[in-house]
Parts: sequence; structure tokens; C-alpha cells
Amino acid sequence: MLHTGIQWEYLPQELGFGSGMTCWRRLAAWNEAAVWDQLQVVLLEKFQSADKPTDPGR
Repeated sequence: MLHTGIQWEYLPQELGFGSGMTCWRRLAAWNEAAVWDQLQVVLLEKFQSADKPTDPGR
């Protein structure tokens, strides 16, 4: 949606995400709840912990 520029009302129903209005409302709610910021923190923590070398003596 944000990448292609397609209008919400033309979102294909076959994708199973509900109507374009439902998707728009969910996106707005997630933005309001700072879901994206929280997701970024969680993912960064996971990536950083995956980059740490393990102790071969354990």
C-alpha cells in the first residue's frame, strides 16, 4: 500500500486483509499505539543478540 501507492479502496479482497477501510483503520491504530516503534526495538534487540559471538566453552 505505502510502497505501491495503490488507493486503500482498491486493495484486493483476495489477500484476506479485509476492506481497504479496515486496513486503513488498523494502520492508523497501530501508528497511534506506537506499534512500529516497539517492533523496531524488539527486532533490533534480536538482531544484536544474534550478532554476539557464543562462548565455545559453554
